[in-house]
Amino acid sequence: MKSLYYFILFQLILGCTNRTETLMNPFLKNINVPVDYANVSASDIEEYANYTLERTVSDLKKIKQNETFLFENLFGAFDEIENNMFKASNNCFMLYWVSPDILSREKGLAGYQMLDSLSTTFYSDKEIFDKMISYKSSDIYNQLAEYKKRLVDDLIFRFEQSGVNLTEEKLREFKKLTKEINQLSSEYSDNMNAFYDVLILDENGIVGLPENFKNTYKVGDNRYEIPIINATAEPIFNNAANDETRKEFYFRYRNRASDKNLDILDSLIQKRYELAKNLGFQSYAEYNLLHKMAKNPETVWAFVDDLVDKLRGKAKSDIELLNSIKRKETRSKTAVLKPWDIGFYNNQILKTQYQVDHEKIRNYLPMDSCLNGLFSIYEELLGLEFRKVNNPSVWHKDVDMIEVFEENNLKGRIYLDLFPRPNKESWFYGVTLCNGKATKNGYEVPVNMLLGNFTPPTETLPSLLSFDELSTLFHEFGHIVDGLSYHGEFTLQADTKPDFVESMSQIFENWIWNYEILSSFAKHYETGEILPKEIFNNLLNAKNVSSGYYAMSSLRLCIYDMNLYDKYSPEIGIDTDELWQKIDDELDLMPMYVEGTHPQASWIHINTHPVYYYGYLWAGVYAQDMFTEFEKNGLLDKETGLRFRELILANGTQRDIIEAVGEFIGRPSNNEAYIRSLGLN
Repeated sequence: MKSLYYFILFQLILGCTNRTETLMNPFLKNINVPVDYANVSASDIEEYANYTLERTVSDLKKIKQNETFLFENLFGAFDEIENNMFKASNNCFMLYWVSPDILSREKGLAGYQMLDSLSTTFYSDKEIFDKMISYKSSDIYNQLAEYKKRLVDDLIFRFEQSGVNLTEEKLREFKKLTKEINQLSSEYSDNMNAFYDVLILDENGIVGLPENFKNTYKVGDNRYEIPIINATAEPIFNNAANDETRKEFYFRYRNRASDKNLDILDSLIQKRYELAKNLGFQSYAEYNLLHKMAKNPETVWAFVDDLVDKLRGKAKSDIELLNSIKRKETRSKTAVLKPWDIGFYNNQILKTQYQVDHEKIRNYLPMDSCLNGLFSIYEELLGLEFRKVNNPSVWHKDVDMIEVFEENNLKGRIYLDLFPRPNKESWFYGVTLCNGKATKNGYEVPVNMLLGNFTPPTETLPSLLSFDELSTLFHEFGHIVDGLSYHGEFTLQADTKPDFVESMSQIFENWIWNYEILSSFAKHYETGEILPKEIFNNLLNAKNVSSGYYAMSSLRLCIYDMNLYDKYSPEIGIDTDELWQKIDDELDLMPMYVEGTHPQASWIHINTHPVYYYGYLWAGVYAQDMFTEFEKNGLLDKETGLRFRELILANGTQRDIIEAVGEFIGRPSNNEAYIRSLGLN
């Protein structure tokens, strides 16, 4: 192992720029000084990654040279290494996702992959691991504060999950598989983000779509070019009156990057299975779940099966209603509901039975107003202050930077990259660029980015959000304030369990269902008129229209994800298209899979977040249960908000999550509030 470190160090000494140039690198500044992203070059990214690798190798060597091991010079020192690696790795990957410069994206990906490979190497270092085990066996360990014990235990667990106890041959195979998986995952993302297609429509094909939408994509008389992206999917599926328009968009949308990514997905499933078997697990899900709240596949399957049983009846009645609406509107007693019909006929129910027109509601939800409203909520509820930075140094002109304060003390920094553009990551994420951490030079504050692909502004219109997009904005910003709230001692304890993290974003979606709060910022982009109470009441009354169907759709995705990574074996193999049909048969609701489509080719979760999707529902249970405290005390009750911030958002893994939730709500958690939120008793 030592020889590998020295080899890497030797290569870096030969290949890196000199130290004077390195110190000029825009990433290598004092703590809490913002990165000069506008002037970051591809060579800066490469140099930063190389410098971090060199520093990591040197710092690991120093740990090994210690004759006496204390918590500070072993676990504390390792946390410092992890902090430097985390910042470099995440900045590299972030720029791979968002940089307009192709060379910067390439160097970002290369830097991320190089640092990830090093991480795999040092987390399987037997010499350091043995020292950690020895420390845990000593009396000193028993005298540690509980959060420090948790750090010791979690680090030892991570070493074990990284193959530290494998034979030399198996460890080589583990590292090889890890590298191959990362490469395949990057190729999958590249293909998805580089995909470009347009649906060309005439006046007949565009019928039913909002005037603002039509004006945005009109390119000539009787010709409209609709890009196949997330931002156009909802308007098309919900409003296009022409069945062929919805169907054609559906096929194109569900086939993004399928010519390349189906084979990549097959390889990912196979290699993740091999990696898990190499470590002694029966499936990749068994390996992946061990560090999550669920612990094992059996718990996840039981959780999913229980929700399927509870929701199947509501889902069936939702589908029957949608089908009856289609038959009524098409005047055909034999018409059959298709997947591309769901959004349209659901929208027809909203319009005709509840007088809810989501496209009209957009006019009351300009992005700038929604952001200001969102900031006001968090300021009042969590005691934070958001200050927009004028002329920030950012990677694209559309990116904003926000500094966050509490009583004039800097608490963190946020970047908002909200709209789609070519080659940018096409989904929605709260991205952490720096965790909070105590350092010898003071506290290093968290830095986060909201990566979005919301409806963009045009030359004649501001960005106007749908209500669903508003919900997404509040959801993703929940991830941001989660990251900002951490003020623990160690960077390694900043992140919570992966299947709990969504609860801290989902909970904030509830605030937009309160008229007093929504009306404080929902104002018509032209007239300034406040969203009428009647429109809101109609929206509230329609909240659970098709809720069973949509919840079951999420469960369908959970089951698919779990099948890929828990039921797969190379002897049997898996056809990722046939799996959709198999699940549809088991759920017995309606045929959701359409032959000739391949949605798994552009589904980011099964690529970068395998065995994760159940976590949205798992976390949803906790989110709705925790929200009952705000329902009881007031949605803007600062005392409750500060308790939530300290007990839940700021926790990370410093204390047991179930214990922290129990303290916040004053009892053991249950799923009653979640079931009620879907309109079920």
